[in-house]
Amino acid sequence: MENKKRLADRLEQITVLAVGIYLLLFPIILASVATDAFTIPKQALLAAVALLGLVAIGVKGILLGAVKLRRTPYDLPIVLFGIAAFFSAVFAVNRFDAFISFVPLLLIVVLFFVITNSVKRSQDILFLSGSLMVGAAAVSVVTLLSYLKIYPLPFEFAKFQTFTPFGALFDQAIYLGVVLSLALVFAWPALKKRTVDKRSGIYVVGAFAVGIGLVVTLLAAFTLQKPTLLPYQVGFQTALSAISQDTGRTLQGFLVGSGYGTYATDFTRFKPATINLNEALWNLTFLRSSSYMLELIATTGLLGILSFLFLAYRMLRTKPVFIPFILLLLFALLLPFAFTSIFIFFVMLALFSAREGLTEHGKHKFFDVELKLVTLRRGVFALADPNLREESEYGNLMPWGFLIATIAIALLLAVPIARFVTSDYLFQKSLVAAAANNGQETYRLQTQAINTFPQRDGYHRIFSQLNLNLANNLALTITPESSPSAETQQTILQLIQQSINSGRNATQISPLNSVNWQNLSSVYRSLIGFGQNADQFAVATSQQALVLDPNNPQLYIGYGGVFYQLGQWDNAITQFQIATNLKPDFANAYFNLGHALEEKGELQAALDQYRRVRNLVGNDETQLAIINPDIERVEAAIGAAGTQASGGPAGENQPPIEVNQPPAQLPEQKPPVEIPEPEVSLSPSPTPSKTPTPTP
Repeated sequence: MENKKRLADRLEQITVLAVGIYLLLFPIILASVATDAFTIPKQALLAAVALLGLVAIGVKGILLGAVKLRRTPYDLPIVLFGIAAFFSAVFAVNRFDAFISFVPLLLIVVLFFVITNSVKRSQDILFLSGSLMVGAAAVSVVTLLSYLKIYPLPFEFAKFQTFTPFGALFDQAIYLGVVLSLALVFAWPALKKRTVDKRSGIYVVGAFAVGIGLVVTLLAAFTLQKPTLLPYQVGFQTALSAISQDTGRTLQGFLVGSGYGTYATDFTRFKPATINLNEALWNLTFLRSSSYMLELIATTGLLGILSFLFLAYRMLRTKPVFIPFILLLLFALLLPFAFTSIFIFFVMLALFSAREGLTEHGKHKFFDVELKLVTLRRGVFALADPNLREESEYGNLMPWGFLIATIAIALLLAVPIARFVTSDYLFQKSLVAAAANNGQETYRLQTQAINTFPQRDGYHRIFSQLNLNLANNLALTITPESSPSAETQQTILQLIQQSINSGRNATQISPLNSVNWQNLSSVYRSLIGFGQNADQFAVATSQQALVLDPNNPQLYIGYGGVFYQLGQWDNAITQFQIATNLKPDFANAYFNLGHALEEKGELQAALDQYRRVRNLVGNDETQLAIINPDIERVEAAIGAAGTQASGGPAGENQPPIEVNQPPAQLPEQKPPVEIPEPEVSLSPSPTPSKTPTPTP
């Protein structure tokens, strides 16, 4: 038994070592082989450490002959928060998006329990907190060197002044601020007494290094990167709308929100039309709300925010006050959280819990219990004092059952995570092949990535455009004088079929994602004249995109572009006018409106729109080179006197003016080939607040 206990202790030490190494590497982990070089590598290594640590706890129970777990005041609220996030994903319409976001949160929660149940010595606390500070100091050095235009990393994407392994300086600032507060708390007693020993010296040096990194990060963030945050008014509005105006799922929306991690769909569906007046924000889609708490309201509903507030209550009841907790809750209330911010939030909870469990004053709140199996008359499970070695009725069944449960959970998570990471690696390779103009390799790798993990809508969306472009390129090789072979014709048809199927798959995986419907509409637009009913399908999918993003003026330009392509000038004019109503300074909306009016024969009205475009583009030479010939042509046609261009700066965030066209256009086919229709079955969201959408 003594040997088994030593082996269990060694297993704990190995777990602490693995966690410490991960905490040290976490800020600087990145890999160019992932589609997201900053986040996905961190999450992949988190999965390995957390799941292996979980299994280690189960193995330790076998060695000790008992399942001993550390209880903390935060266990219940964390479990309730995890359950709320899980059910929000279960009931989400974009279910796969929600689960893909939920799994990293679940892994962070698992890591919390791994730390609290593995750290049993004061030197473990010193090692983990030291690892946290060394990692923060390392990323601080990278940030400082990058700010000074000295690039220590070999990656091309790392060679710019605002580079950070976090992906965004704002997220790094939150992380460093929390780590700095931890270092100051541990260093303060020594600084107060002005006697720094070896142990406290680690925290003093760590606080100094991280403090410099935080200053440089904030300086670079607000002078160079200038983070764009969603206004709180919009954050409140989208949060309240998501839990009260979600047509067809009012009760689910109120209780569990739209689904953990799916805020982008809430933003597009419920953002106010007034955001179009903000030149810095109007063309952006926000993945996060104004603050983490507002995001939780929108995505996890009443259950999610109440469980988080329960956790906050337990944190605030900590005596004496733990400064990092106050800082974390303030950040959650005021700032948006990325994966890295959520990670440091729970790691800080775990380190504090482990530390308090080693102190005399904390042992009445942070203590070990033994999990036992008992008779059904008394219940199935029971928590007991591990110092009381009363044998349960079922002997050693509990340790083996617990080990089997931990292995089952680890495998249940490890298999889809491995598939996700593998598919991400393959898809990133396909993007590299596409950049090298290797179409065949791109097609092969994307097919392989989708087959490995088919639940990412972005894969299907990009793959649909790849197939469409390949079909278009092949069709362009056929001259009017040539007679294409049956094999070539069949290949074109197969590529088009695959393009439509992939576009439809994207809408089925994430049906509330407006971008997926825009993509499918662009595919059908490219097939107008080639496929049967392609025009009707393009209209239907454009309408569905507008249902999901009703206050986006660019979508109305795309919708009007379908009618423009079909020669339905009145319908096109109506849609372009809605775009101008939503954003009165949108040059491209007036440009398209002018062309539709000109095609209809209303030349004076078209000239008025062209002149307005010229005023909006200011002194932009590229834009003026496009609009001035249009003005001269119409003026000559109606005999109007020419007017000088108005001077002034070009409008901010104005996309290039152009007549809206599909990305590709397949040649007309007689008779048109049969193509599958879209599946549109969603309930509508609120219509635009400025002007209602007319039906053609």
